[in-house]
Amino acid sequence: MATPNPIPFRPANPGLTTVGLSLAVFMQVLDTTIANVSLPTIAGNLGASADQATWVITSFAVSNAIALPLTGFLARRFGEVRLFVATTLLFVFASFLCGIAQSMTMLIAFRAFQGAVAGPMYPVTQSLLLSIYPPEKRSQALALLVMVTIVAPIAGPILGGWITDSYSWPWIFFVNVPVGVLAALVVYTQMRGRSEQVVRPKMDYVGLATLVIGVGALQIVLDKGNDEDWFQSNFIIVTAIVSAVALAVFLIWELTDKEPIVDLKLFRHNNFAFGTIAMTMAYGAFFAINVLIPQWLQRYVGYTATWAGLAASPIGFLPILLTPFVGRYINRVDLRFSASAAFCVMGLTSFIRSGFYLDVDFHHVAMAQFVQGLGVTFFLMPLMQIMLSDLQPNEIASGTGLATFVRNLGGSFAASITNFMWQHRAIVHHAQLSEHLTPFDPATQQAVATIGQGNDPLAYRVLERMIDSQSYQISFNEIFHMLGYIFLSLIVVIWFARPPFTAKGGGAAAH
Repeated sequence: MATPNPIPFRPANPGLTTVGLSLAVFMQVLDTTIANVSLPTIAGNLGASADQATWVITSFAVSNAIALPLTGFLARRFGEVRLFVATTLLFVFASFLCGIAQSMTMLIAFRAFQGAVAGPMYPVTQSLLLSIYPPEKRSQALALLVMVTIVAPIAGPILGGWITDSYSWPWIFFVNVPVGVLAALVVYTQMRGRSEQVVRPKMDYVGLATLVIGVGALQIVLDKGNDEDWFQSNFIIVTAIVSAVALAVFLIWELTDKEPIVDLKLFRHNNFAFGTIAMTMAYGAFFAINVLIPQWLQRYVGYTATWAGLAASPIGFLPILLTPFVGRYINRVDLRFSASAAFCVMGLTSFIRSGFYLDVDFHHVAMAQFVQGLGVTFFLMPLMQIMLSDLQPNEIASGTGLATFVRNLGGSFAASITNFMWQHRAIVHHAQLSEHLTPFDPATQQAVATIGQGNDPLAYRVLERMIDSQSYQISFNEIFHMLGYIFLSLIVVIWFARPPFTAKGGGAAAH
């Protein structure tokens, strides 16, 4: 294996380089959510059904999940700078193709291509960003990435809705073209002098094939499970079996092969292992909140999509304001204390939401989101730094790609499990609430009389909707009660990490 360059590379203008790297990450993360609110318009314009339109999201997620763990292999093969420039320009090209798609089949194929080239972008950006700053400033570099990854998903639905309403849906993809070209141009001109030693590792065809099949099938199960009624569907059963077998072969092969395409042995590092576990569980719980809140506000509290977005948006205020200061001063305290405090805040806001009711006002919803932003500020960046702290410089790109893959998979699990639990528990509570409601029950007769007149069928329908709403509200409260305990349990996990927690720079050479 090659050794890293003894003299770290410094671009002529680190600030400009940072802007270029950040633009690419913002563009890539933004694209994970920007198309969501435009799906009905896209489906209508392309003559497709709503079910077909969801594959615009699923195809991106599946190919992105497959490509993420390959970052280390690609960085060794092509070098980090060339990999960044190539994936950014390919992302631009894929975005242009999405914008000119003339059918839903074409759009889904181009989105799959876009997701695949997007996979290595975030991990290799993080490695490059760490490599251009001295050790004392690397926390600030990580803080910047955290801020970008928080702002972009929040801005995605808002920007996507505005572009679709004001112009046309292809522009949600066309906007990537100037941004991506500028990012690639800036980073290439600033970092083309960076010395990188590339190698030609043996292609692990078994690992690649089982990764593609296993992760692809698993992502499809997670994305389509609720729509297909989970294991009541033969499609889900077969896809889950294929995924389980392929992933089992993948794990065994990668742990025993001399040149694995995904280096699972990175989990031998204590801080990387426990940092990844904590990050995955915390991100999954955080993702569950982001999935549940907008649906609840629109379906049962009566908010429009715009007002639901406004109620959820305060979560980004404190991270935007405080992240630069956190990056500058966080290393003065034990990062485990910071993460533990953040988990306490996240748990507290979850317990607060477990007491919400259908008539809760906008202020209480928005304030819970605002306070949760404090927890987000103090858990993402410290966890990233803990996770990377005991990796060698040449392992940063591989480690970040692997950890991001596991984290995103945790988010997919969380989204599917949360939707399933919300519906399942609501059905249970609906049965419990309605088991005594009959036309002959005095309490039922009194409720119907209050709503309508006599045995008016409309009154019974109103009563049924009330019971349905209350059932989902109780289920909502139960889930947030559980999420509160999950966040608190992560305090134990993070204390298995061991200092020092100084993030190392990305290697100047690929290995």
